[in-house]
Amino acid sequence: MITWDDFTKVDIRCGTILSVQAFPKAKKPAFQLSIDFGPLGIKKSSAQITHHYTIDNLVGKQIIAVVNFPPKQIANFVSECLVLGVYDEAHEVVLLHPSLPVTNGQPIG
Repeated sequence: MITWDDFTKVDIRCGTILSVQAFPKAKKPAFQLSIDFGPLGIKKSSAQITHHYTIDNLVGKQIIAVVNFPPKQIANFVSECLVLGVYDEAHEVVLLHPSLPVTNGQPIG
């Protein structure tokens, strides 16, 4: 069990994917995402979401991400946030997203 204080340390926000690139240097198939978090700015993320998503259907999509992890070097790319999803039965990621449009950078609560 965690406390409410533990939960509030995790900064989870909504953002909109601005651009997507293939990431051939990743160990597992992944995309490089550029995500607009409004007042927090644009952050980059490496995401292993190539099974259910294509570059074309990700641009403009709102997603949910943890924005206060330290940057992580992945091959030649620095990932600045963790895009959140649910594993399906095949252990492939299905992205979490708001059911209605919201302002980029809005916190999850």
